[in-house]
Amino acid sequence: MTAERPGTVLPVPDRSYQGPVAFDAKKLDETFPPITPARPPASAPNVLVILLDDVGFGASSAFGGPIHTPTAERLADGGLRYTRFHTTALCSPTRAALLSGRNHHAVGMGHITETATPAPGYRSTRPNTAVPLPEILRQSGYNTAQFGKCHEVPVWESGPTGPFDHWPAQSGFERFYGFIGGETNQWAPALIDGLTAIEPPSDPDYHLMPDLADKAIDYVRQQKSLTPDKPFFVYFAPGATHAPHHVPKDWIAKYAGRFDHGWDAQREQTFAKQKELGVVPADSVLTERPDGLPAWDDVPDEQKPILSHQMEVYAAFLEYADHHTGRVIDALDELGVLDDTLIYYIIGDNGASAEGGINGAYMLTTASNGGAEFETVEFWNEHRDDVGGPEAYNHYSVAWAHAMCTPYQWTKQVASHYGGTRNGTIVHWPSRIKASGETRSQWHHVIDLAPTVLDVAGLAEPHTVNGVTQEPMHGTSMAYSFDDESAADRHTTQYFELMGNRGIYHRGWTAVTKHRTPWDVVSKAPDFSLDVWELYDTTTDWTQAKNLAAEQPEKLAELQTLFLIEAARHNVFPLDDRAAERMNPAIAGRPTLVTGDSLRLYPGMIRLGENVALNVKNRSFHVSASIDVPAGGTVDGAIVAQGGRTGGWAFLAHDGALGFHYNYCGLVRSTTLSATPLPEGTHDVRVEFAYDGGGIGKGGDVTLFVDGDSVATGRVEHTHPLYYSFDEGLDTGCDTGMPIFEGYAAPRGVFSGTIHWAEVSVGDDDHSHLVDPEEHLAAALRHQ
Repeated sequence: MTAERPGTVLPVPDRSYQGPVAFDAKKLDETFPPITPARPPASAPNVLVILLDDVGFGASSAFGGPIHTPTAERLADGGLRYTRFHTTALCSPTRAALLSGRNHHAVGMGHITETATPAPGYRSTRPNTAVPLPEILRQSGYNTAQFGKCHEVPVWESGPTGPFDHWPAQSGFERFYGFIGGETNQWAPALIDGLTAIEPPSDPDYHLMPDLADKAIDYVRQQKSLTPDKPFFVYFAPGATHAPHHVPKDWIAKYAGRFDHGWDAQREQTFAKQKELGVVPADSVLTERPDGLPAWDDVPDEQKPILSHQMEVYAAFLEYADHHTGRVIDALDELGVLDDTLIYYIIGDNGASAEGGINGAYMLTTASNGGAEFETVEFWNEHRDDVGGPEAYNHYSVAWAHAMCTPYQWTKQVASHYGGTRNGTIVHWPSRIKASGETRSQWHHVIDLAPTVLDVAGLAEPHTVNGVTQEPMHGTSMAYSFDDESAADRHTTQYFELMGNRGIYHRGWTAVTKHRTPWDVVSKAPDFSLDVWELYDTTTDWTQAKNLAAEQPEKLAELQTLFLIEAARHNVFPLDDRAAERMNPAIAGRPTLVTGDSLRLYPGMIRLGENVALNVKNRSFHVSASIDVPAGGTVDGAIVAQGGRTGGWAFLAHDGALGFHYNYCGLVRSTTLSATPLPEGTHDVRVEFAYDGGGIGKGGDVTLFVDGDSVATGRVEHTHPLYYSFDEGLDTGCDTGMPIFEGYAAPRGVFSGTIHWAEVSVGDDDHSHLVDPEEHLAAALRHQ
């Protein structure tokens, strides 16, 4: 009979002394048991989990792709390449599944946090019956830290007043440094240190990727210096290569001309290299380009250089991310702990992103907010050198995303097919894994990571944590495959579902149906009953290229039934393919942080995301403030600002005058200024924006007031119907991140006078209910 692994009940109860207690400690013959901090078994390894963002199976050179990723290649050559490892096809669901070891709907993350509903599978609130892996490890004696992206915090809990139960710093990670949300500006990120919003350094060369690597390196050095007897669990999830594709110019230059052959030729080249590497079998078939994507030869000649450059920028971003990940690996090597560290390098939390649209996007806000018409060929050519830099918020064409998912069908968001869910994964652990440079083809899923870590650490999967009985993990330990290339699969059944795209894997067979096309934001989604199912035998058809549904209807029916069983078991129902409607809390049925029709603000209240501030879009609003203008000075800076370079508005002072600036998608700007400067002293200032009405995204009239008197009027022709910025938020007394208005006298638009208070109030002429769900589907999806 084997002994029970430690950690069945957490926290482990404190030991109590059972013997007699003397009156005087100096005369005590017996000794109390020493205080012994929790420690895992001595054989427990350090663990480093690296999770990149929006990288398709066919992107990294470690899996046959065109983008040089020497760190991934280094780890693969010294470890194992897993060629049938799967994610959920979307960001928040994959991350929630990875950290919990449970299927994403079972932990309430059936979609991204911004689209949560009250349905159990879509609440975005992880239940306390599914305590995540880092908390289990922390209570078992590990040091734990996360660096990078966290997209698992319910949006109404993402403000500075919490609650913080679902933030990394209170979900098992003793150290968190990164950002909360789906994406961030890499040049001016919305940083969180623990539970506190901070601003990045003012260094003009600052970029988030090296900063995250620096913080991770500092952490492991300190951890091994102070507590070398404790293993660490470090989750390094930098947010690269999610849009915006921001990367220094010298890295972009390395890829000049490398993609002039186009996406069709690139798929052929990648496929040949994948066969050569053995990451796909030699008899595999390259799947067809889907309908709706143009052949490269059919692209107008004037667009080809633009599209090629988009891919050059993306490739540079991935190599840049891999390079700085390599610095973390080098630090472990220098500390002498690399061989004793179990490393998972998961190259993408889903397939490559098709959210840039057919033509790509210079500003990601344009397509969803109606500004795509401004991104003409002439515009792209004029701003070519800005792509990848702080002036842009760019994304590549969906056709490049499809090429980066070679050899599979479809892309991110399409959970039914392997283009959305199959991600190259590397496992490296030289002291325990005998093989190196080998390939493993056992079928696995991201929910298998947590059970694997507990298994190799010698820890039990706890049945009780903090007094709460736990839902058993759904994953399977991968350790059986480490030293046995021919071991039979142990993860034999897995469902997939996202926005109605759904499928089931069972013992080599897949039955799948694609419900939505991610880049088609106009067509109405079909009724679920009209979805057409496909059937593939992936034991002979690795890439899901030959549909057997017509030939084997009985097998298809068997798997469809199995999907229904698994879906019912894991809270997938009701299927929910709504998009823009779910962005509206009133329709979706989730709470909001701010209630009522006004919000009082004070200096220092910054980075209030759109989900934790009043929604002033598609309606009239006004902003009031009490300010002091200093003696002998010209007042300048932001009073209240919401958004960033991608779009937003600012109530401000500029060169002494009171003003209002509206930035539409970073492409069209309008500024209203008073004719005379603000005089010295205390003043009540106000801007009123009178919305035109008649629909969403319309214009409006601007009126500025000083002490109740109108001092200027202006006009805004276009407004944002859905969102300003994914991460910049609302600021009082400054304009953080990439500023909305670019004429401030001081960095970050810091107001040179004094603000006593400010208040944003909205009118009752709300037109948000007129959002066309199909026309604006992209708005919901770009948060992923």
